[in-house]
Amino acid sequence: MSAPALLGRLPGVVTARGYRRAWLRHDLVAGLTLSALLVPTGMGYAQAAGLPAQAGLYATIVPMLVYAFVGPSRILVLGPDSALAPLIAAAVVPLAAGGDPQRAVALAGALAVLVGLILLVAGALRLGFVTDLLSTPIRVGFLNAIALIVVVGQLPLVFGTSADESGVLPEFVDVVDDVFEDGPHLLAMSLGITTLVVIAVFRRFAPRFPGVLVAVVGGIAVTAAFGLRDRLDTVGALTPGLPAPALHGIDATDVGALVGPAVAIAVIAFADTAVLSRSLAARRGEHVDGSAEMRALGAVNVAAGVTGGFAVCGSGSRTPVVEQSGGRTQLAGVVAASTVVLFLWVAPGVTAYLPQAVLGAVVIAAAASLIDIRGVAHLWTVSRIEFALCLAAFVGVAFAGVLRGVLVAIGLSLLVVVVRAWQPHRTELVAVSGVAGYHDIERHPDGNRIDGLILVRFDAPLFFANGSILTSYVRGLVERSSAPVEWVVLAAEPITDVDSTAVDDLEELDDYLSRRDVHLVFAAMKGPVKDKLRRMAESDRFDDSRFHPTVRTAVVAFRYRNDHDVDRRVVDAPPPDIVDGRDRRPDESES
Repeated sequence: MSAPALLGRLPGVVTARGYRRAWLRHDLVAGLTLSALLVPTGMGYAQAAGLPAQAGLYATIVPMLVYAFVGPSRILVLGPDSALAPLIAAAVVPLAAGGDPQRAVALAGALAVLVGLILLVAGALRLGFVTDLLSTPIRVGFLNAIALIVVVGQLPLVFGTSADESGVLPEFVDVVDDVFEDGPHLLAMSLGITTLVVIAVFRRFAPRFPGVLVAVVGGIAVTAAFGLRDRLDTVGALTPGLPAPALHGIDATDVGALVGPAVAIAVIAFADTAVLSRSLAARRGEHVDGSAEMRALGAVNVAAGVTGGFAVCGSGSRTPVVEQSGGRTQLAGVVAASTVVLFLWVAPGVTAYLPQAVLGAVVIAAAASLIDIRGVAHLWTVSRIEFALCLAAFVGVAFAGVLRGVLVAIGLSLLVVVVRAWQPHRTELVAVSGVAGYHDIERHPDGNRIDGLILVRFDAPLFFANGSILTSYVRGLVERSSAPVEWVVLAAEPITDVDSTAVDDLEELDDYLSRRDVHLVFAAMKGPVKDKLRRMAESDRFDDSRFHPTVRTAVVAFRYRNDHDVDRRVVDAPPPDIVDGRDRRPDESES
C-alpha cells in the first residue's frame, strides 16, 4: 500500500474528510476550555515524576497532536497521568546521577520510547483483545472509581490544605483532618465553590455556553484585579520553549535498566487508556478497536519520548472536560495543544494568576460527569452478580490502583463465565398443548412428555468441567421416569463445542443407556461440533443414524422407530407440530 493510501486511513484524516461545519464551534470551545487544564496538570505531573515542569508541557503538546491523527477515539485526551508519574520517578531518579535535570529528561524520554515500542509490537500482534473482557459492569465501576479518585485528589486544592498522603482513603482523611484542625483556606474555598456554582449554572441553564472557560477566565481576572496572587496558591507562569529532541547521553546500559519499568508502565498505560476509551465510546454509541488503541498509544509515547516528554496515557480528568464542553472530534485536542504552544510564545505569565482552587474545582466538575449512579442502580435491579462485578471494579480501582483493580474485575468476570459454563441451564423439553415446538418443562410444568422418549437440552459448550453434569442429569431423568424409556434425544443446538473429556462422558452415557436398551441420539447439533464428536469418539460409535437435523425430525424418527422405511417416513410425515391444521413451529426448543 502506498504512503498516501496509508495516510488516508489514519483516523484523524478519515474524520477530517467527513468533518461537519456544525462541529467546529463545539471543538473550538472544548479545545480552549481544555487548554486551561493542560498547563497546570502537565507541570504538576512532571514534578511528581521527578522531572522539570517544562517536560510536562512537552508531554502534553506532542501526544495530543500525534493522537489527533492516529488515535481511534474522537475525544480521548492523552497526557501525563498520576498513575504513571510515580513509576517514572522510580525508574528515572536512581539513574539520574546527582539529580541532573537534563539527564533525567533524557532517561524519561528513553523510557517513553521503550514503552511506545512495546505497545506498538503488542498492537501489531493484536493483543488489544483484552478490551473485549471489559464488560459493562467493569466499565461502570471503573468510571465511578476514576471520578472518586479525581475528586478526592482535587479536594486539597479547593480547600487550600496540604496534600501529604496518596491514595483515596488516606487523602480524604488527611483533608478532613486539616480542615478540622486548621480550618480551610477561606479565600481558596470561596473561589473553588464559586467556580463549581458557575459551572453548574451554565450546565443547567446554558449548556451550550462554555461555563468552564468562563470560570477559568473569571478566576484569573479576579486574582489579577484584586491582587490576590500573594494570598493564593496559583499555577505559576509558563517557561518559554518548544518540544525538542532530548535523548543525548543514553547508552545501552541505561536502556537495559529501563526495560523492566517500561513493561510495567506499558501495561498500566494501556489498561488505563483502554478502559477509559472503551467506556467513553460506549457512552457515545461508538466502537474503538483495542489493538488500534494500543498502536496509537505506542506511537504517541514514542513521539513524546523523542521530543523531551515522558510516558503518557489516557486522562480520566481531562477527557471529561472535552466531553462536557461538547467536543466532537480530534480537532478539540489540536486546538488545546496549539493554545498551549501559543501561550508558550505569547503569554507565558498569564497562568501565574490562575488559582489552584479554581483549577481543582474545574477538574472536580469534569470528573463528576463520569459518575453513573443510574447505571449502578440498573445493575442492582437486573443482576446481583453484575452489580457485584461493578462493585469489585469500583473498589479495586479506587483503593488498589487502576491496573490491579481492572485485573481483579476481569478475573472475577472470567470466573463468572467459568461458573456459568460449569453449571449451565439444562432442562427436559415437553410438548405444550396448542403451542408448536418443544419447551422447557420448568417454564411449562403443564407440558406433556412423549411416552418412551426423553428430550434434553443443555445450554453450554460441553467440556471437561460440565460433561459429567450432563450425563448425571440424563441418568436422573431416565431413572426417575415412571414409564419405560426407549430413546433419549439431546437437543444439541446450544452446544457450541466439545472436548475429549466431554466425549468420554458421552460415551459412558451411551454405554449406560445401552445397558438399559435406551437409544441416544442428537438433534440440531452444529456441523463442526458433530465432526469433532465423531472424530474424538470410538470408531463408528456415533454414526449418521445418531444425528437428526432438528428436534422435530428426531421425534418423527422415534415415532416411526419400528418402521423399516423410517427415512422416507421422516421426510414425508406431517410435522407433529400441526395445530388446528396450521404449522405453528417456532425454534423447536426455544422456550
